[in-house]
Amino acid sequence: MNTSIPLIARSLALACLFALPIEAHAQTDTPAPTAESVTPVEAVKPADQKESRGEIVSVGHNSTLPAGERADTVVSVFGSSTSAGEVNEEVVSVFGDSHVTGQVAGQVVAVFGNAYINSRIGGDAVAVFGNVELGPQAEIGGQVTVVGGALTRAPTAILHGGTDQVLSGIVSGTQWLRPWIKHCLLLGRPLAIAPGVGWAWGVALGFLTLYLLLALMFRGAVDRCVQTLELQPGKSVLTALLAVLISPVLMVLLAITVIGILFIPFLGIALLVAGFFGKTVILAALGKRITNLFGESPLAHTAVAVLIGGVLVLGLYLIPIVGFIVYKLLGILGLGVVIYTLIEASKASKRESAAPLEAAAGLPPAPPAETAPQPAVTDPNSLPRAGFWMRIGALFIDALLIGICLSFLDREHSVSLLLLAAYGAVMWKLKGTTIGGIVFGLKIVRLDGRPIDWPTAVVRALSCFLSLVVAGLGFIWIAFDDEKQSWHDKIAGTAVVRVPKGVSLL
Repeated sequence: MNTSIPLIARSLALACLFALPIEAHAQTDTPAPTAESVTPVEAVKPADQKESRGEIVSVGHNSTLPAGERADTVVSVFGSSTSAGEVNEEVVSVFGDSHVTGQVAGQVVAVFGNAYINSRIGGDAVAVFGNVELGPQAEIGGQVTVVGGALTRAPTAILHGGTDQVLSGIVSGTQWLRPWIKHCLLLGRPLAIAPGVGWAWGVALGFLTLYLLLALMFRGAVDRCVQTLELQPGKSVLTALLAVLISPVLMVLLAITVIGILFIPFLGIALLVAGFFGKTVILAALGKRITNLFGESPLAHTAVAVLIGGVLVLGLYLIPIVGFIVYKLLGILGLGVVIYTLIEASKASKRESAAPLEAAAGLPPAPPAETAPQPAVTDPNSLPRAGFWMRIGALFIDALLIGICLSFLDREHSVSLLLLAAYGAVMWKLKGTTIGGIVFGLKIVRLDGRPIDWPTAVVRALSCFLSLVVAGLGFIWIAFDDEKQSWHDKIAGTAVVRVPKGVSLL
């Protein structure tokens, strides 16, 4: 019965509507209306009913719902949403502002943008990294939440729920970022000649200044890497691809072994530094195509080449799509060139030091007998000391092996450091090195020339915890110490040396 009442009411209203012209015709002698002049019943709508436009969704530009219209939702991504009509659900803006002066049954949300409300809202009002402003006619049925912004409220605004402000005042809006999104990100380029993106140019010029400083400070290293790129372009590109593929896998392996987590920051810093240096190399390689025309003049300096290459790259950054491709290729190719140059430098260093090492170790020609004895390598003063990265590489292999063994044995990883220390002490006493040391050709020796005994091995192993606990400073000390000793080396009176090729460490 209740559902039939509105139908009866609408029928009576229509009957009255049609009765009025007929009655007027009875009282006056005006002609009856023709069929064309009578409005069909289907075309008659209540005055307060609006036609819904469904969902209004825009990507890359603004969404607008005018007054007198109705929609289910109004959503903009990389744009602003403006609603003066009636919305059945919500109004949402991502990297844009939400401006609402019409009724909304649901929520009003602005992510990386501001929200202005001056009407009745049935749900919550939310701004993430933006501000919320409530006008004099605002009435919020839910809660007002502001993350990283500020809440401004007119005295006559009505709040049926509470307010929640997180990180208030940390972010003063994202207007500075929107021009870059519109003119750069959506077009696939890092830079653009447009208003509002001056900060992006400042960042780009700041990095170019960094590359110029690297070229001035390490000119020889930059020139050597440029030479590697010119002479071995194929191997440099292959190394770059392998570095991109192996780096995330290596990070995962380090995280899985738990103990390897200690090496993740070192690996991350190394890749970051190599990336910066690699971009300097690529800019220098581009600029040298021009500076080589100046011969031996000051304009042929590597820093000038980096400056010219940087200007060329900044121009490429302005081209849509091409800009981001060039940006990524610079980093990837530069990293590969640096890594491959380091590999070649290591090989060359080993070849150059092979003969002096054998002579210093006093290795006589091998006798024809298969059981010819091999001389012991124990004199620390006759062999070169191992550097920081070589020792860290050996330690990484040992830590990785211990972590893999613990994973297979399904043991607790909390004892991994103790097992690594015990493994090191045993291997140092029995073999004078570890598996990682064998891979890199390293040997632990005492400074007094005597063999490693149990007290020395145990003291050195326990001292490793001291080197590790102070943010790893005891290990980093190797890179700065004249004798290439860590803290645990100095405590135990030991050193790590590189043995010549042909000397077995097993």
